[in-house]
Amino acid sequence: MKIRDVFIALLVPIILGFGFVIAKPAMQYFPPYLLMGMRFTIPALILVWFFPIPKGLFLDLFKVSFIGSALQYGLTYTGLNIIDASSAVLLIQLEVPFGIIIAFFLLKEIPTLKNIVGLVIAFIGVFILTGAPNLEGKYIGVLLTLSGAFTWALGAVMAKPLSKQIGAFALMTWLCVFSGPMLLIVSLIFDGNPMVYFLSANLNSWLTVIFLGFFMQPIGYAAWYYVLGKYPVNKVMPVLLILPVTGLITSIFLLGEDPPSQVFLGGAIIISGVSLILFKNTKKKR
Repeated sequence: MKIRDVFIALLVPIILGFGFVIAKPAMQYFPPYLLMGMRFTIPALILVWFFPIPKGLFLDLFKVSFIGSALQYGLTYTGLNIIDASSAVLLIQLEVPFGIIIAFFLLKEIPTLKNIVGLVIAFIGVFILTGAPNLEGKYIGVLLTLSGAFTWALGAVMAKPLSKQIGAFALMTWLCVFSGPMLLIVSLIFDGNPMVYFLSANLNSWLTVIFLGFFMQPIGYAAWYYVLGKYPVNKVMPVLLILPVTGLITSIFLLGEDPPSQVFLGGAIIISGVSLILFKNTKKKR
């Protein structure tokens, strides 16, 4: 990757990791589908006026929105609501191998040996970082989170051709237009009147909604679809392995967690593996 694109790619796990962790306490006031519905609806209402209607792509946008957004975030954040954030942020890293495998079958993208080595190194870091999370009695939450990781990866691979056609920011915007109403309708059916949650929410939960809707979704996912449109999936997906590092740092400073030393060792190994994948050799052959 070019240095500029590397920094753009790194915005994705930094912003998403932070947002993923702070969403956990917010779900004490907003059910998962309602929280995610607001997250997608806010940027949709603001940005849809700046992009032309993508004629001929409505069906494709609907499929990506349903699989990669509405279904995925419902699964992932329902799982997050059951298990602790540190465990969830590690489990969703399986979206990386899911994405590479799906891209191999759907897009015929074959990962290079360097990418495979970097991926293995990064996953060694994930295993070290994982330690032994206590998930006993929370297997439904684990299954939901893993299902969310698979559907997210599938949606990302399906979105890659669309990003090349209409651009990253336009794609992010129109996926929000489709996904927001889906999630809000599901929330209305299963959670009831949203006003009950709006009136009971505290200031911190509303600040979380603002971050998710105004920063995490438009900036994080515009950056994601930008690099996804320029580079092979097996080159871009491993950057998400930095997400648990961001999540753990957020957990330490905002949630007051005190992780053991192997967590920091695992984080360093993850960064090393991802760096091997992201940065190309700049030495010119004579």
